[in-house]
Amino acid sequence: MSDPAQVLKDFKPTKEFFIGIDSDGCIFDSMEIKHKECFVPMFIKHFNLQAVSKYARETWEFVNLYSKTRGANRFPALSRALNLLRERPEVIARGVKIPDTKALDEWIARESKLGNATLAAEVKNGNTGLAQVKAWSDAVNACIDDIVHGVPPFPCVRESLEKISQKADSMVISQTPTPALEREWAEHGLRNFVKIIAGQEMGTKTEHLKFAADDKYVPTKILMIGDAPGDYKAAKANHALFYPITPGREEQSWKRFQDEALDRFFAGTYAGDYEAKLVKEFDASLPEKPTWQV
Repeated sequence: MSDPAQVLKDFKPTKEFFIGIDSDGCIFDSMEIKHKECFVPMFIKHFNLQAVSKYARETWEFVNLYSKTRGANRFPALSRALNLLRERPEVIARGVKIPDTKALDEWIARESKLGNATLAAEVKNGNTGLAQVKAWSDAVNACIDDIVHGVPPFPCVRESLEKISQKADSMVISQTPTPALEREWAEHGLRNFVKIIAGQEMGTKTEHLKFAADDKYVPTKILMIGDAPGDYKAAKANHALFYPITPGREEQSWKRFQDEALDRFFAGTYAGDYEAKLVKEFDASLPEKPTWQV
């Protein structure tokens, strides 16, 4: 079986700078519609959470939109949501049985490329404990294909990508399945701005950055743009810089990027106090614990 990440490992710089860019919730205002209209209904349906649908929705949205795990790969996010939901007093009081995550957690622990292809192979090879997870994930993808269209990039994104392309190699670094990313970037005429689109099949965001940019560019000339703590962690694991698109302040974040942050990055004045101030503001926007535990 060929390595889906080989294209990243083989990538050769054409410019002095490198910029990795997340997609959902960062380039496109698609996080809310994907999670609220596709992930949540399929979460309730496939894990039989109808009797606690209100709490299932609240828990899913906390894990995936409104907390430090925003933007996580769907499979660890599923595990976290089920385990948080199981401990909720309201769920216990109703006597609703929440499926255990044993098979899922074991697979997450040993599989580096958490995607639909590796999941399908696992189920095909007899791992029946993941059949329900596969049915849910397939249903989510079908729902996204059906519902999520015509969600444009945030204001200032196109202008920023044009400005980036003059001096930097750029690449999509995401935990969304690659076919969905290819479709969305093509739909809005953005595909030509990036060299490669790397989705969940090519590994984690940390691996994407490592394979594509580490040891190929000077660390202060590598930047990751993202809207989730996982994007920040991927940047720092590779000694790269990070620019946050702060949830709830996406328009202002992109305007600031276009007007000043990108110029600072190219000029070598981004690292240090300027980056630290932006990261602090970003970190404060996403809580660690859910409101029902505080």
